[in-house]
Amino acid sequence: MLSMPDGGSIKVCAEDINVVGKDSFPLKKGKYIKISFSDNGTGILQEDLQKIFDPFFTTKQGGSGLGLATSYSIINKHKGDFTVESEIEAGTTFLICLPASRKEIQKMPTLSKARGACPASVEEKDEETPVREGKILIMDDEHIIRVMLSKQLMGLGYEVETAKNGSEAIRLYENASRRGNPFDVVLMDLTIVVGIGGKEIIKRVLETDHEVRAIVASGYANHPVMANHKEYGFKGVLAKPHEIHELDEVLQIVLMETA
Repeated sequence: MLSMPDGGSIKVCAEDINVVGKDSFPLKKGKYIKISFSDNGTGILQEDLQKIFDPFFTTKQGGSGLGLATSYSIINKHKGDFTVESEIEAGTTFLICLPASRKEIQKMPTLSKARGACPASVEEKDEETPVREGKILIMDDEHIIRVMLSKQLMGLGYEVETAKNGSEAIRLYENASRRGNPFDVVLMDLTIVVGIGGKEIIKRVLETDHEVRAIVASGYANHPVMANHKEYGFKGVLAKPHEIHELDEVLQIVLMETA
């Protein structure tokens, strides 16, 4: 996010702020955490500042242009604000404001029957998370997301396989069907930097399997496919970022639905 080709320093600050309606931030009244990331690099051109949060906009060779756009979408969904200030040859500062929470952190529920988990005590029995069954195919071009989703789903008891692009997802899905051990649900990212995304994948899979259960996932909540997912052949929709209970809920709905 910060560019200093000749080296330099990065300053990270965090502070509590109270928005009372007269601040420059486009936020509702309330308490927030303001986090700033500042460098003393080359700065960003003013014409680029106007487009820096646009999807696929990048000035870096080999860049995807999705990092800042995704970050903006996540922060916005959490009712926060993400802005940037920059001056050529003086540096750049990214400012993030997120609502402050006064809630106490709750203890995670016990997954006594999940893979790799220890048996729960009698006192913990009522807090156990139900263990699910099913074979899930995950398609996402971000390695960290594939790893995160795999851990979440395997922790719930699902069998999981992953694909890093559309072609691999189609191949895995078709091979599993031919072997008589098909996937119960396919969870696919809508937007892929290189190759075909969820919109095209579902078209190809539907040509050979009209009963496919597919869930489309994306950080772009206003995308036409997300808003009208059933018209494109998807059985469910999952907005990014999500909590594990949201992931589990949409999977249960799709699994119980008659294809």
